Formats: sequence, structure tokens, C-alpha cells
Amino acid sequence: MSAISRDEVAHLARLSRLALEEHELDAFAGQLDAILGHVKAVSEVDVSDVDATASPLAVTNVTRPDVIVPGLGPDSALAEAPASEQSRFAVPRILGEE
Repeated sequence: MSAISRDEVAHLARLSRLALEEHELDAFAGQLDAILGHVKAVSEVDVSDVDATASPLAVTNVTRPDVIVPGLGPDSALAEAPASEQSRFAVPRILGEE
């Protein structure tokens, strides 16, 4: 028995806003049924003695310590700007906004 019907494929296509032809509904029903069969087979694997892990390899994040350094002031940040107004970068308006 199929895990997914042709009508369910049509319903999923409508939800996804996909326009599928009649022959595609049958083809996708078979493909999705095969995928769901594989998912079922994987979900039936006994993993009760396997520890949960995000990666099979031991991974350590290499980071540096945070060091506070002085940031740029407004004058330094705007020194090379093509245009500035009121200590801010001046850019062209977009979409006719005021």
C-alpha cells in the first residue's frame, strides 16, 4: 500500500503553489512513496545504545579571547565617506521614501 496518494501529492502541490501536470502527479506519488519508505526504514533502526552527537568527529572550536579595543569615532568613520550629514553616512533615497 502506498504511503502517499495521488490526491495528497496534488494537495501538497497546491500548498507549495506548484502547477503539476496529471502525469507528474503519478510520477511524484511514486517518488514520494519511495522516499517515505526510506525514511521509515531509517526510523526503524535501533539506536538505543548510540550516544547523541552533532558530529561523529571530536570537534573543538578555536577562538581567541575577547579583547576590548577602542572603536572608530564618528569623525574617523566618516573621513573617507563620499557624503555625510549630522555625523551619519549620507546615501541616496530609495523607493521614493522621505
